[in-house]
Amino acid sequence: MDDFIRYTVSHLIDHPDEILLTRSETPKKITFRLKVPEGEVGKIIGKQGRTITAIRNLLSAAAARTDQKAVLQVDEPDFH
Repeated sequence: MDDFIRYTVSHLIDHPDEILLTRSETPKKITFRLKVPEGEVGKIIGKQGRTITAIRNLLSAAAARTDQKAVLQVDEPDFH
């Protein structure tokens, strides 16, 4: 699932080498936290949240195959 997120997001943003993806896991739930460069978050969210919703739906379907739940959180970039 990590590779799926990285692959998908890297094709949506201009600086894919700056993707930071962390993962925390419990027996039934996997939480992914995604950070991308400032100004790139909108590209991942998409119009009316459609892009991030599609990514989350596919991620949930993949997790369901192993009786788990997957959550993807997009973190706001740090402002300096």
